Amino acid sequence: MATSSASASGESKIELLAMTQPSPLLLPQLEGGYLVHEFQGMAPERFAQVAPRIRGVFGGGESVLPGDLIARLPALEVVTIMGVGYDGVDVAAAKARGVPVTHTPDVLNDDVADLALALMLGISRQLVQADCHVRSGAWSREPLALGRKMSGARLGIVGIGRIGRGIARRAAAFDMKIAYTARNARAELPFTYFPNAVELAAASDYLVVITPGGAATRKLIGADVLRALGPDGILVNVARGSVVDEAALIEALRSKTIAGAALDVFENEPNIDERLRELPNVLLTPHIGSATFGTRQAMADLVVANLRAHFAGQPLVTPVPECRG
Repeated sequence: MATSSASASGESKIELLAMTQPSPLLLPQLEGGYLVHEFQGMAPERFAQVAPRIRGVFGGGESVLPGDLIARLPALEVVTIMGVGYDGVDVAAAKARGVPVTHTPDVLNDDVADLALALMLGISRQLVQADCHVRSGAWSREPLALGRKMSGARLGIVGIGRIGRGIARRAAAFDMKIAYTARNARAELPFTYFPNAVELAAASDYLVVITPGGAATRKLIGADVLRALGPDGILVNVARGSVVDEAALIEALRSKTIAGAALDVFENEPNIDERLRELPNVLLTPHIGSATFGTRQAMADLVVANLRAHFAGQPLVTPVPECRG
């Protein structure tokens, strides 16, 4: 169905397909020039009617746009994702059609790095349990169990892009000993490099995952990495749920192979594994890495800027790496 962001009466409007429910920060900017159709819940016969007129597709970082769907949109000109990750988009299929893909990098770096530190502190100092301890009245009966010190600990970062470097800068203020793994060592960085996640985990108290998703990193953090992290280690994932072998993580948490985990992303979000909800040694947040008003507004602005640039025949503002040059 068409959303209320644009009137169906304007036949000159550029028609777009929204893969997820459009953000209220985005819709007002599409009024006037665009007619938006929501894919979710669209009847097949309705899709068949609108598909030939769809010139742009937009969605969130978790949106899935496979090649077979791209092939059913003959007028498609551009895909824009409101998020830094775009691993659900078949970029190769889009490129084969001459359709560029854009995303919204950089504007969310600070928020995601901030959340990574918040998760580290939250699980270390038992902030959720402490809040419940006070609210329940238990404080008057018994003290809260002791937490753990984060300052001065060893931090391993899996992925050292802009967000990873932001996490490192923040961790340096806690006097943490910082190391990382990536495809290649970065000579300009003053941190210790390890060639793989297993070796990095063995040298870390906290292992923070901030590598891109996709086939290349699927289940990168498996049982071998978790064993190397060890019984005092804490895993923090602010990347993609697909990067962690969730079944192996649950077993490691149950068996105390690792001390705990703080997770903002999950394999099948928002329908997360019920076993995670039951574990006492995890801190769970609902994929809120970029979820501040200012950042989500900046992301929405970039989506609109990319759409306007494309349809005005101007260079795209933030094409994905595969579509640059």
